[in-house]
Amino acid sequence: MNEAPRAKAKVTAGLRGAGWNPARMDRPYNVKPHGLRTADNQRTLGFLYSLTGKEKTVVCLMHPREFSGTPYLVPDVLDAGCACWVQAPRSIGNDLRLEHEVALLDVAAGVAHLRKLGFEEVVLLGNSGGAGLYAFYTQQALRAPANRLATTPGGRPVKLAEADMPHPDRLILVSPHPGQGKLLMSCIDASVTDERDPMSVDEALDPFDPVNGYRAAPASSKYTADFVTRYRAAQRARVERIDAHANAILKERTAARRELKAYGADATLPAALRRKVAHTPIFPVWRTDADLRCWDLSLDPSDRDVGTLWGQDPFTSNLGSVGFARLVTPESWLSTWSGVSSNASFEKCGPEITLPTLMLEYTGDQAAFPSDMNAIFESLGTTEKSRQKIRGNHHGMPLVEGEESGQIAVGRAVQAWLQEEAIA
Repeated sequence: MNEAPRAKAKVTAGLRGAGWNPARMDRPYNVKPHGLRTADNQRTLGFLYSLTGKEKTVVCLMHPREFSGTPYLVPDVLDAGCACWVQAPRSIGNDLRLEHEVALLDVAAGVAHLRKLGFEEVVLLGNSGGAGLYAFYTQQALRAPANRLATTPGGRPVKLAEADMPHPDRLILVSPHPGQGKLLMSCIDASVTDERDPMSVDEALDPFDPVNGYRAAPASSKYTADFVTRYRAAQRARVERIDAHANAILKERTAARRELKAYGADATLPAALRRKVAHTPIFPVWRTDADLRCWDLSLDPSDRDVGTLWGQDPFTSNLGSVGFARLVTPESWLSTWSGVSSNASFEKCGPEITLPTLMLEYTGDQAAFPSDMNAIFESLGTTEKSRQKIRGNHHGMPLVEGEESGQIAVGRAVQAWLQEEAIA
């Protein structure tokens, strides 16, 4: 048990980062780690927070490739009279092994465990990329086992049909984006002409050339409608080229495995063939921070400032070592980052979501924009859905100095919805 001081502290408006402000956890609470085994015999870890230990509803938080043990919404979940489950994925900070179909087995282990603990209601709260993960899980969990996906986009068998996948009772989506792949489709640099050369550029499509309308921050760029149309078509074409590259690699490895099987059990295997079968190719994807909407505020207008989640210098974020999908395998690219091949998108999952759903969007979000939010909300198959807009950036930070943090406002909305739905 945490013996936090009971004196009520003032909550600052400008909360920083994804973790809670310690002043908001100013009363004793319980937290217990739970090590779990997944259906494919891997390990996953979750932390169960509670105030009384008698809560009937548990709210789950998880991201497919990030982990924070202290998400900022935990205090609000506890104040709503619910327990809170915070789970770590198997692929923390690692796009090399992240296949969303496999990640569903991590979610399933957590939800099944919570049901066994006796919780009467399970609510999935997906924040940012966690929203797409939980939407994908919900879609597959609501299907009859025989109708669940049997393989990843890269062809890896995944035993979703055999896994215990209890469906949740409700969903909360906070600053969701359309899915990791759809997100990248919007922000991948369309001007790259050669994936082997990060400096290659089609000048007619360069989003950061003043000739094409770019202006350095804090000024807003201005791209013509024709440029936007050509750029977006070229973005999709680039994703399709990377898809083709990933599939070609997998086809070559599959052929090598077939050749290996043709040898007898006692045969001496050629070293070259053994190397080819064992090799797992890894490739970089450069220049993935170039969504025109981040630089031209007249496109999909909102309360956002010029810039992206990575900052206001596109040259640094586009060519730096840290970025979306910077280093991938063919399997992880196709499953997670391809806006064409990935199954983990609201476009594909939303229509099958028939549970009560609350969507909370930040009006200054730099990763998901008003048209994205409209598409996500409209995709949801449920008739029991509500939506609220709250000022803040993608992580809920205040948009102007001195105003209330969006994290606080979102927390109030979460509490109200949990309590109202529980009464209903």
